Amino acid sequence: MEEYIVSARKYRPMTFDSVVGQLALTTTLKNAVKSGKLAHAYLFCGPRGVGKTTCARIFAKAINCLTPTADGEACGQCESCQAFNEQRSFNIFELDAASNNSVEHIKTLMEQTRIPPQVGKYKVFIIDEVHMLSTAAFNAFLKTLEEPPAHVIFILATTEKHKILPTILSRCQIYDFERMTVQGTIDHLKYVAQKENIQYEEQALAVIAEKADGGMRDALSIFDQAASFCQGNITYQKVIEDLNVLDADNYFRLIDLAVENKVSDIMVLLNTIINKGFDGGLLIGGLAKHVRNVLMAKDAATLPLLEVSQQQRERYQQQAAKCDTRFLYQALRLMNQCDINYKQSGNKRLLVELTLIEVAQITQPDDTPAAGRRPKRLKTLFKHLLQQPQPKKNVAPQVAAAESHTPSVSVLKKTETEDAPAANVAKTPINKGKLDSSIRLKQQLGFSWNRMMNKGEKNRDNTPAANATTAENQPFTNQDLQFQWISMCNRMPQKYSGLAARMKNMQPQIAEFPAVELEVENQLAKDQIDQIHGSILNTLKLHLHNSSITFSVHVVERSEPVHVLTRREQFEALEKENPSVAKLREIFQLELA
Repeated sequence: MEEYIVSARKYRPMTFDSVVGQLALTTTLKNAVKSGKLAHAYLFCGPRGVGKTTCARIFAKAINCLTPTADGEACGQCESCQAFNEQRSFNIFELDAASNNSVEHIKTLMEQTRIPPQVGKYKVFIIDEVHMLSTAAFNAFLKTLEEPPAHVIFILATTEKHKILPTILSRCQIYDFERMTVQGTIDHLKYVAQKENIQYEEQALAVIAEKADGGMRDALSIFDQAASFCQGNITYQKVIEDLNVLDADNYFRLIDLAVENKVSDIMVLLNTIINKGFDGGLLIGGLAKHVRNVLMAKDAATLPLLEVSQQQRERYQQQAAKCDTRFLYQALRLMNQCDINYKQSGNKRLLVELTLIEVAQITQPDDTPAAGRRPKRLKTLFKHLLQQPQPKKNVAPQVAAAESHTPSVSVLKKTETEDAPAANVAKTPINKGKLDSSIRLKQQLGFSWNRMMNKGEKNRDNTPAANATTAENQPFTNQDLQFQWISMCNRMPQKYSGLAARMKNMQPQIAEFPAVELEVENQLAKDQIDQIHGSILNTLKLHLHNSSITFSVHVVERSEPVHVLTRREQFEALEKENPSVAKLREIFQLELA
């Protein structure tokens, strides 16, 4: 039985012309061989499986060829080429830097550079995966790489150029290998299939090419796997079954259903996909790529960006004609957000379902009733509420109630009209009853502090605004004062959170009714409270229903510093007051942490 050789090795290129997808680079190397203008060091970098090591071997063979062809290829017939083909050449050395990355290995390599070639002009050293060399090995390699003997040429290959020292990069000619295009990979797979007498469907080869993600070696490995599974007849259905790839038809169906706002059908299709064993994150990633391709297919200028087969490209164009550009932009944004949050989500399936529901509702009109649809403009909702007509008979009772329960209604109405953040309120014609109702509602929700802050900064102590706050003079107690003081601290804006926390520990007292005094421990606290003095006074007048209240702040200097007891001192004092605590400690053998 003939020995089996995998396609990646069996169909490995032996000449520059047989290299797939690197035309510009191979042309440059052939011209260098023809002209004899060879550098002493080359660096081949790029993704895996694109031909870096293969091109290094072909280049090394062409350099030492005794009778190269007119276009720079090796003849394959001379002694040097025969020795290379039979793997007995003493002029070409290959080193795997992944397993030979120490200083000793590099020193051994440097010793071999001193020996001139026996056949041919150059000794070529191919160092694969050169980024795996240690820093010390790189430094040991530097001097020889900069000034090698005239008969030595280095060819370095790597997949991670960023890991190589800049001092190494500056001494090499750098060649960046490109990823294989999908169409180029398909063409090469067709060539291999014909050589192996394997039947195929072009769409199946397209799936293999997309799965390979730009690597020809990966594509050939997947091709061998699919050929073994399909028994010599590679079909689309068998390939997606073998590779566990989600059928692209699912993506086309999802977008068609989303454009038609068929949420229920989308949920059924999603359940079917998940039951087949596909992950929700994989579905979202694939659908996002699909939507991106649909977006590219809408414009003839971006159509070449689609790395798909010709048949798939036509399907994308047909769906692009049915999809609005705004829908595609919004769908991409939603799926990108889902992809970001997927790993952190506790209920991943629910996140995917919500994302697909939102995608399906992008083209749905705002006024269409749909279960679970959120309103797009909340301000519009409030605007409609303000514009609702009310019976005229309710206007008078509302005004009366506002004047009896809210003494500062005149000031508050002015504040509302000045500070209203929404332009809808200013532009909408509303009657007095509606405005008073809105004011009372905001008072119940605790917005009075914000209004007092706005007015208090401008009006201090006995200003006209303070005197106009209320016309009542109701009595109040220290208990009432403390209650309103704490309530005021709880309503203070976020920027005063630190001051509010300190004020909660302060206790204002009635000195001589209705004068209110507050004692603070230092001048800094007094200065901070003085900045909002007017707002505090207006708030107390409003909620204690007394327009004669005065408010003053005094600094109390303590003659002796207050000693704050530690936890151990507190426990010892507790033991002295209650001996049972000490017995309890001994019984349970407790220790104070």
